Amino acid sequence: MRSEGGLPGGLGALAGQLGISLGGEASQSPRFYAEVSKSRGILDRLLLSRYADPRKGREIGDSTTLLTILQRGGRNGVDSLERGARKLAGLIAVGVDAQTNIVTLKVQSQYPALAAALANRLVAYLNDFNTLSRQSQARERRKFTEQRVAAGEHELRDAEEALKRFYQANRSWQQSPQLVFEEGQLRRQVDLRQELYRTLQREYETARIQEVNDTPVITVIDQAVVPQRKSGPTRRLWALAAFVLSGVFAVSWAFSAEALGRARHEQDGRYRDLVTTARDVWNVVWPFGTKRKNAQRDS
Repeated sequence: MRSEGGLPGGLGALAGQLGISLGGEASQSPRFYAEVSKSRGILDRLLLSRYADPRKGREIGDSTTLLTILQRGGRNGVDSLERGARKLAGLIAVGVDAQTNIVTLKVQSQYPALAAALANRLVAYLNDFNTLSRQSQARERRKFTEQRVAAGEHELRDAEEALKRFYQANRSWQQSPQLVFEEGQLRRQVDLRQELYRTLQREYETARIQEVNDTPVITVIDQAVVPQRKSGPTRRLWALAAFVLSGVFAVSWAFSAEALGRARHEQDGRYRDLVTTARDVWNVVWPFGTKRKNAQRDS
């Protein structure tokens, strides 16, 4: 999808000169919509919307909320919605091409039809958000320009009255350099106020039109369709992972068996040394028993 739009140049410059912010290009940039797509308001709306139930054993035409399909559990409704929002945010991927202003939206799900429905529903909700935000901004611009039109008209009348009084008081002003200078100043004030008033009038009419404008600014290039193949993981990837894990297990088993054998061998040697030492000590402490056994062997 592509995002377009912006603040009228004349009004934006005028508001900037007066120190007033009416929203700018940041709220119309692709990056802005990429962030909005994962905002809590959009996620909650997706979770509480109803979709065709894709789970097995459900009748065709049954509908339920996405929150129910995700089965996130929770202590209460608020906690369940919080868990669902975290899960859904992980299923949505948004890419932005800064050169073309194209936003690419991807939704992952084990149910292909649900993934397509979620992607299309998300774009629709972004358009709704865009329309409401633009109308809200236009309403603020209309109020601003309405106030400025009234003030501009009053300032124009004051400037015209000042020039009128000057002409009435100085009928031969062309003959005096000082009066010529003063007349030029007053004339420039009238010209400036007239230009400002005309600009405000145009912007006021533009803001009134935009306030009721519900034309989507987001242009959908490709509608989401039900995918016919899994996006991942592929069977080759699973097979490669199984092969690698099998190899790691086999090598680990070989090293473990060798280590166990070495430990058992070392343990047997230590046991024999311990038995020999015990016999030597016994012969020293009780030599008669050993001699008797030796005598019996000799006989």
